[in-house]
Amino acid sequence: MSFTKAVDLLRLAEMATSRHSGVGLGDIEEEFGVDRRTAQRMTRVLEEVFDTCTTRIDDERRKYWRLDGNAARLMLAQGIRDSELAALEIALRRAERDGATIEVKALKSLRDRLLASMARPHARRAESDAEAVLEAYGFASRPGPRVRTATVVLETVAEALKGPNLLTITYAGGSKPDGTERTVEPYGMLLGTRRYLVAKVKGGNGRLQHFRLDRITAARLEAASFNRDPDFNLEAHAARAFGSFHADEEFAEVIWRFAPKAAAVAREFIFHPLQEVTEEPDGSLTVRFHASGHLEMAWHLYLWGDAVEVLAPDRLRSMVAGFQRRDFPALP
Repeated sequence: MSFTKAVDLLRLAEMATSRHSGVGLGDIEEEFGVDRRTAQRMTRVLEEVFDTCTTRIDDERRKYWRLDGNAARLMLAQGIRDSELAALEIALRRAERDGATIEVKALKSLRDRLLASMARPHARRAESDAEAVLEAYGFASRPGPRVRTATVVLETVAEALKGPNLLTITYAGGSKPDGTERTVEPYGMLLGTRRYLVAKVKGGNGRLQHFRLDRITAARLEAASFNRDPDFNLEAHAARAFGSFHADEEFAEVIWRFAPKAAAVAREFIFHPLQEVTEEPDGSLTVRFHASGHLEMAWHLYLWGDAVEVLAPDRLRSMVAGFQRRDFPALP
């Protein structure tokens, strides 16, 4: 067996050990970029090398391979690779940059536990190699605007979401700048320049509401739990907006056409997870999706100057009319 194949086998063993349901042929094809026959050969080698390998077939007759704890000890004996530690450090720094304090604490804890499990000389070498990778990668914390959110509020909201438990918040805004207290059923968080708590007010009309986290001045976890709507899907809910602001009355089809000079750049963007992109005969690019949040769309469209035309909706077209500059030296 070649060195490359041995490394691939160890990676496959990692996948089969770490995934509770096991690893399937589709997972192998995606991870290693191989075809179905190669994936099948890899599973045969896995079964030959690891005699504790077990298989199962799900309801759709798909086969999965899994390794037990003995194999897990072999995986741990490999330690952490410099590229893996570098990737972890990059994720940590990005979380720090974005003000994701809960994620920062979790990533730091994970990094420290991984390093603690390694022999000291190997741990020092991994840290040194990771620093070299980071330096070569050119990673730096990118400054940018973000809204401050109290750490204690974030931690309390996170605990309520895990429960799920009722959450009592003091929310400042509107005609009551000092805040009003209300008890809510938390469903999730929307991330962006501002962060929003998605929740239903207990005893209210049953509709989901969005609460800006920077306006929650206090949060208290309640002992009582609640039953979440089983049909709720946070990803689908988030897709109803362009950014983090939702407005049901604005939800409609959005159509933008990027001029030929901007088409190549626009093609690299994912403006919305459900977008449809059309290459026009004249070289322009048309992007369609359904969402709300006209103001956030207008903020983004300003970056493109006169290289984008709003075809729909009419209200958004009126908002950007007259603000499409021609003197921007570069595209986003």
